[in-house]
Amino acid sequence: IADESVIYKAGYHIGKGCADFKYHVNFASDVDVNNNADNPVINTRSFGEDMHKVASYGAAFIKGMNDAGVYGSAKHFPGHGDTNVDSHKALPTLDFSYDRLDSLELYPFKQLISQSVDMIMVAHLSVPALDSTGTPTSISKPVVTDLLKGKLGYKGIVITDALNMKGVSESLEKKMIALEAYKAGVDILLMPEDVSNSITEIEKA
Repeated sequence: IADESVIYKAGYHIGKGCADFKYHVNFASDVDVNNNADNPVINTRSFGEDMHKVASYGAAFIKGMNDAGVYGSAKHFPGHGDTNVDSHKALPTLDFSYDRLDSLELYPFKQLISQSVDMIMVAHLSVPALDSTGTPTSISKPVVTDLLKGKLGYKGIVITDALNMKGVSESLEKKMIALEAYKAGVDILLMPEDVSNSITEIEKA
């Protein structure tokens, strides 16, 4: 597709469909740079392997949804494109330097942050260059607060990817995961498990 207006129109019509059903948010666009042919979970959800196209098409899609009255959500921060593990099933590792991440995986997110994207969804990834403890990025303060909100200056809403996915759900007691996400700097928890006990732990904290 050579014309961004086609992407905009797709976003607008999907947004209109969401709005007609009174949905306020659509968890799109996927702005992962899909540069791993063995990626089992991103692949065709991405706009491709060109980071510039991913950024511009992701922005056009979200602009279309916004114009239809629906918020967008760029995902999966800090970038799930170069993985060969599905984070629904296990915790993928991105074993790259910060310079590599900054110049490639983070590029689309930085572009969308500069355009005031409404929401960013944080993935369940182990990224040693960002958090040497191996903590999943969705519950990592160095990733959510220090990098996304601090270094990249993001002021919008931060949401986790689904907290029942094994990329994070096996890292701690289920009732503690919600608390760790909030401590990391997340605003909204998506699909937490053991909700009652999670609320108790948050209240105690």
